[in-house]
Amino acid sequence: MNRELETGNRRVSGIERMAREATALAEKREVEYFSIEARSILNRCSSDRMPFTWTINPYRGCEFGCHYCYARYTHEYMGLNDPADFETRIYAKRDAARTLLRELTPERLRHQTIALGTATDPYQPAERRFHVTRDLLEALARAEGVRLNIVTKSDLIVRDVDVLRRIAGRGSLQVSITLTTVDPRLARILEFRAPTPQKRLAALRTLREGGIRAGVNIAPVLPDITDSRENLATVIAAAKEAGATHVFANTLFLRDLAKRRFFAFLEEHFPHLSARYALRYARSAFLDQRYKDQIMRLMDELRREHGIPDRPDADPPAAAHEAAAEQLFLGFPEPPRLRLPSRQDRQEQPTSCFGRR
Repeated sequence: MNRELETGNRRVSGIERMAREATALAEKREVEYFSIEARSILNRCSSDRMPFTWTINPYRGCEFGCHYCYARYTHEYMGLNDPADFETRIYAKRDAARTLLRELTPERLRHQTIALGTATDPYQPAERRFHVTRDLLEALARAEGVRLNIVTKSDLIVRDVDVLRRIAGRGSLQVSITLTTVDPRLARILEFRAPTPQKRLAALRTLREGGIRAGVNIAPVLPDITDSRENLATVIAAAKEAGATHVFANTLFLRDLAKRRFFAFLEEHFPHLSARYALRYARSAFLDQRYKDQIMRLMDELRREHGIPDRPDADPPAAAHEAAAEQLFLGFPEPPRLRLPSRQDRQEQPTSCFGRR
């Protein structure tokens, strides 16, 4: 049913209307929580270049507030155009587990991978209150043959080792802990509400001790901030020590609201890099191919040095180079109210992989 709502001189429908009708759940300093209707939980990924077919995001918005987060613009579909809205207005999906159970048909599960946490972190602080992720995992654990990939930067995931083991026992499971640096001071600047690198590594160790296949996702790699050989080698060494089965990496992607937020962050914390970043991203949301190739070659070299397989028995949270932007960054089509994309933007625009619901 296509419901519409009058607001000013225009009509709103779809996810924007649902956001306007969302029920307030709670509020804490600087953050508001809402309950929002979820027409569907399992969203099909339309690109055949991805290593997964379905995506699940228990929440809209993410309280971690990482300055580099690519997904800020997804709030624009709810009529929220301030970059800060993404981390201060968090929407928990209502009756998510019940909806998912209806959607977990054998036809959808057969040889098809589900990615959990593609646009927002499934273990962000809201999860401690609302348990949407836990409920979804319980639903997935009831199905036979689930192939699940989880990406998070939260140590809260260890709470769910029991249900994760059940999922792995009836199908397959892979967890990737996002880790951009092991330097706690730098991490606090970049990811000021996220758990410390040390807590994430401890979580990785706990998952591995629990028999769960788990590794590290170095994403995004930030030019001139986290892309040094020393930083990447330190992260890989720490991942290896914690028992990581895999280590992947991907480079920074900046589009629209994310670009505005990140450039403001640069002016405050790394003003000497502002002009260089402006040049790098002047024509595209993507870094140039030569830089990406350089980072991937370095990653291959460092993995070999630390005894981590180049091609592990694992699906990367992001494929290499241009396909990476499609997979990890999972962009919606350009919202109609934004500027028309340039020819280069259209050529590099990522494919939608979590729908507009």
